Amino acid sequence: QVRLVESGGGLAQPGGSLRLSCVVSGMIFSRSDMGWYRQAPGKQREVVALITTDGRTTYADSVKGRFTISRDNAKNTVYLQMNNLNAEDTGVYYCKSSPWAYWGQGTQVTVSS
Repeated sequence: QVRLVESGGGLAQPGGSLRLSCVVSGMIFSRSDMGWYRQAPGKQREVVALITTDGRTTYADSVKGRFTISRDNAKNTVYLQMNNLNAEDTGVYYCKSSPWAYWGQGTQVTVSS
């Protein structure tokens, strides 16, 4: 059974930082591209950042220079370091594997003063 479990969300102040983690089990993590997505209230889910099996990264324009995606194949974990957060970053953050499309349950990120 494949499981993706996110953690690290919470409340942050504008300008603050959070680090999300997604632990994957039940699949060969090193062979899977991984991504972070988010869904803000009333909006569609959107891609935030992607990382390939060989470490190439892609970011949404809205997070470039502020967010960093990384992976640790030894720990079957993908991370999202989020710096200089703003209110528009509020939403539920999900990790997803590719090409075998599995989703985690999501972790809430709220940016508010």
